[in-house]
Amino acid sequence: MSTQQDLYDVTIIGGGPIGLFTAFYSGMREMKTKIIEFLPFLGGKVPYFYPEKIIRDVGGIPHVSGEEFTENLIEQAKTFDPTIILEQQITGMERLDDGTFLLTSSNGDKHYTKTVILATGYGTLQSVKLDLPDAVVFEENNLHYYIRKLQSYAGKQVVISGGGNSAIDWANELEPIADKVTLVYRKSSFTGIESNITKMMNSSVEVLNPYEITELNGGNGQLSSIVIKHVEDGTVKEIKTDSLIVNHGFNIDLGQITDWGMQMNGGSIQVDHTMVTSVPGIFAVGDIANYPGKLNLIAGGFNEGPIAVNHAKLHISPKTELKSIYSTNYEPLLDK
Repeated sequence: MSTQQDLYDVTIIGGGPIGLFTAFYSGMREMKTKIIEFLPFLGGKVPYFYPEKIIRDVGGIPHVSGEEFTENLIEQAKTFDPTIILEQQITGMERLDDGTFLLTSSNGDKHYTKTVILATGYGTLQSVKLDLPDAVVFEENNLHYYIRKLQSYAGKQVVISGGGNSAIDWANELEPIADKVTLVYRKSSFTGIESNITKMMNSSVEVLNPYEITELNGGNGQLSSIVIKHVEDGTVKEIKTDSLIVNHGFNIDLGQITDWGMQMNGGSIQVDHTMVTSVPGIFAVGDIANYPGKLNLIAGGFNEGPIAVNHAKLHISPKTELKSIYSTNYEPLLDK
């Protein structure tokens, strides 16, 4: 246990894409900034679950892999040398008599800050496991919950279970690489982005819905086939597979943040147009933030971060006139 006696202007909890860009903008505002990340690396779920997933919905970037995107964000976030703390989960928050905050991590470390920006995403994420008795037997070999390297599936017969954005994205990404891609989904209609669904339906991907996986077959820890059942008429099929990718979403845990006295809205935190929560001095951005018209895109979070930083600075110095700043004419950046 250690005590970080330095008082920071802003502490950003979460080192994913939104937290990283927020740290960059906080540096532009010449605020003393700290990032605290639960994982042993920066980037959040993008480099962990989707290192090779292609991101296309950020303005000015036609396409970029999750890994490269993360590397660029980390480089950008470090422009103004923020303090970075890894492998710490913040559990406790106390407002002190002078209006600043004392944050305590699960290992007992203490952090002092004038404002807090929550960029935790949906919190701690764990993939929803396939609820079949033998699933754990095959997880070490060819049953996966995320994709590390696309080329590792080259020439293979791949089955994907799921019908959301990620499952459909993986089907489209693997279609030209794998020998065959089959997508199994238990519902009649998909929940992914329309254009991606259309692309999949017009490709060689075999789509089987509404079906669900009922049985796993194989030996020596190696999956060789799955059995699926039609959820309406009970029809059963067996499908040979070299690899099964299960994308059934995540179990979300916000931890003790939900006990900090902020107004919650389902599994997220209610904020106003300044990104402030119901606790003055604590802001929320990215997936964790909820407000009317919310758009859960990385690009949307990139806008929310600077809004939170600006109003965090006003919280610290309410009588200071806050002028707009732009990186194109910001002198400290022009010298770099």
